[in-house]
Amino acid sequence: MNVRNTEALADTLTVPLDRLAHGRTGDKGNRSNISVIAWREEFWPVLLAQVTEERVAALMATRKPTRVQRYELPYLHALNFVLDDVLDGGVNSALNLDSHGKSLSYWLLSLNVQVPRAWTPWLAGPA
Repeated sequence: MNVRNTEALADTLTVPLDRLAHGRTGDKGNRSNISVIAWREEFWPVLLAQVTEERVAALMATRKPTRVQRYELPYLHALNFVLDDVLDGGVNSALNLDSHGKSLSYWLLSLNVQVPRAWTPWLAGPA
């Protein structure tokens, strides 16, 4: 690691996504729909850069999504993820109710992201 990388890391914090955003979720059949909405406009670039389809798919790998799609809603400072085949067949088919609805949005909000250390006063959630 060179000196510049060390300096850059010293100026950042690793925090769970829920410090930057809140989530909403829904499901239809075997598909989960998870929105991630920034608490502040300033957080939007971090969401775009770090909350990617690849990272969400890796986080949810144990649910075995067959596809993860990300939709950007820039005027709302939000992302919407659609995960196919993650609900054990859907609410009416699955025996495990924990795999549905809000539990997946909370799981997504546990994703770690890096932010500037100067944002520390903003990281408590909404005002």
